[in-house]
Amino acid sequence: MLKIDSLVLASSSEYRLRLLKQLMIVPGEVISPDLDESVHKGELPRLYAERVAREKALKVFSSRPDKFVLGADTVAYCGRRIMLKTDDEAQATEYLEMISGRRHRVCTAVCLCAPTGDVRVRSVVSVVKFKRLSKDEIDCYIRSGEWKGKAGGYSIQGWAGALISWMQGSHSSIVGLPLHETYCLLSGYFKLTHIP
Repeated sequence: MLKIDSLVLASSSEYRLRLLKQLMIVPGEVISPDLDESVHKGELPRLYAERVAREKALKVFSSRPDKFVLGADTVAYCGRRIMLKTDDEAQATEYLEMISGRRHRVCTAVCLCAPTGDVRVRSVVSVVKFKRLSKDEIDCYIRSGEWKGKAGGYSIQGWAGALISWMQGSHSSIVGLPLHETYCLLSGYFKLTHIP
């Protein structure tokens, strides 16, 4: 593992930290940015994810201007309808009913703010298709609580992974951090060929 003291992960997601560790990188700090993630009227899903990732990184960067700050945001959407993170059972049930047997998209944007003032953003869109879900499957999934705080009301790295008939794109991006894009952003500033 390479500990990068000058790198701050602007996230409260344990999955993003785990994914960063898959790149054999440990950030010097992890700070959860507190900001309003409301969708602006007429905002397209990809632009929303990019804006929120940038805002998360910049919020933490404002208190750590001498550090590299990595922020990310994941949004699921069906058509142009953005399915935000939820802690509401009725909302999660509505999301699962909406994506049952249908394709939807998941976009994760990652932003790196550098002490030089550079702000770079990359985003990845993946397509996910759930099997047609029975009422019992939806009820069981809701009872599991696994959906809480997850974009689209599900967690691909949990039991919901068994309900997905196929996906196209980046699995790590759907989880919350596109590894390839993150590696490319960071390798512009750090020597990442440290893996033994």
